[in-house]
Amino acid sequence: MSDASWPWWLYALDKTNAIVTTLTGSFLLYTRSAGVAYFTAGALLCSVTVKILKRCFRQPRPVIVNGRRKKTYGMPSTHSATITYFATYISLACAYLPIHPSLPASPLLSRVLPPLVVVPLASTIAVSRIWLGHHTWPQVAAGCAYGLLFAPVWFKLWAGGLNEHGGMLEDMLSI
Repeated sequence: MSDASWPWWLYALDKTNAIVTTLTGSFLLYTRSAGVAYFTAGALLCSVTVKILKRCFRQPRPVIVNGRRKKTYGMPSTHSATITYFATYISLACAYLPIHPSLPASPLLSRVLPPLVVVPLASTIAVSRIWLGHHTWPQVAAGCAYGLLFAPVWFKLWAGGLNEHGGMLEDMLSI
């Protein structure tokens, strides 16, 4: 199936990289939070480390575009790893971190709603990598496993003391 014949929702899922990046950047600019900047840096690091792993595994993608395979490798799926990192880290942040002053103080809006939205959305995005023909099930599963392992480690670094430096940085920048 070519891009032109995809339904709008499948086309949107194919463009999640740009959509999620734009939403993350907008959220960072809105909150001006060191914690959100740290979270964003974690997403970038997750993505970069997966790309390094791809070069180690060198497993081809299943897709043939214009009669030839994409030149990048498929194992593990970078999209799946990064979006699983997003879902896991956001869920942990909602459960364990204090609510940032720029966000609504309502626990329903700041603690319950984000995981209820991001977890199903992340799952849909990960599975869409297979629907779109970009990856195989094992490539997506490996990406999801990587994001699921990377996020708690990155979160623990923040919650284990780096957040104190983030608070000091925010205080210095608000002067």
